[in-house]
Amino acid sequence: MSHLPVQPIPAESDLGAVFDAHLTAEFIAKDVEATMATMAETPYLTHVPVLTGGYGRDQVREFYSRFFIGHWPADTSITPISRTIGQGRVVDEFILRFTHDREMPAILPGVKPTGRSVEIPHVVIMGIADGKVSYEHIYWDQASLLVQIGLIERTGLPVSGAEQAARLRDPVLPSNQLIPISSP
Repeated sequence: MSHLPVQPIPAESDLGAVFDAHLTAEFIAKDVEATMATMAETPYLTHVPVLTGGYGRDQVREFYSRFFIGHWPADTSITPISRTIGQGRVVDEFILRFTHDREMPAILPGVKPTGRSVEIPHVVIMGIADGKVSYEHIYWDQASLLVQIGLIERTGLPVSGAEQAARLRDPVLPSNQLIPISSP
């Protein structure tokens, strides 16, 4: 039996470290240039529910500078739910918590502060190539966010609010609460 040469496999933990360094630059250091240093030459960023972000270093830097970094409430916190690493990507699922006490153009463009508390599940898919962030796709349920800040009334609509985050933290909480029970 012949042995094939072992090909080095990039450490998946390295991808996670890139993701973590990027978030640290955004939310802890609040440093646009440190954030951009984690990114590839032509990165792109899309907040899918509201289509904010940018393409290319200039647009992404402007987005971070004008609308994202430094525009988060002081009590913003992230509670991890899961992380999947593979195929040059990190997929993080987490609960984002904050008090809507300032304008947040990245996720609530044009909405004045409401002072309400928010807990919203998020999923970030971050592509990483050559040790740099090449893209971010960021997803959340905008209807749930709007319910929590009081911009839409959920009565009669199949939407929920902070219950989404509570259920992710505790899977024994009730399901199917929005499904009407019909009589036989």
